[in-house]
Amino acid sequence: METTVAEHNGSMLARLDSDDRVFEVNFDSIEPTDVTLRFIRDGDRIGSIYNDDGTKRTMARLTTGREGTDFIGVEVPKEFVTEVLDAALEAGRVTDETAAEGYRLRVL
Repeated sequence: METTVAEHNGSMLARLDSDDRVFEVNFDSIEPTDVTLRFIRDGDRIGSIYNDDGTKRTMARLTTGREGTDFIGVEVPKEFVTEVLDAALEAGRVTDETAAEGYRLRVL
């Protein structure tokens, strides 16, 4: 599994690449809630990381512009989610640091 989480072209790039899945998102900020991290770009929610089955599976979901398909979802490891959250915090791209710490305690 290869991951990239870095500032790129004025936004944050998060990419997970493994043998069986690829996930990539460019975002301006992350809006944390108790159990969800929402990706925000240009003021719009473009996706999220959330837990399915409680905290057993961490899923990443992106909205699409395709007709007939509302979103694309893929399971992502918690290590990747931690890397994304840590990088966003370091870059000042988290809307509420207290909520981010709550998310970390509940999910990660």
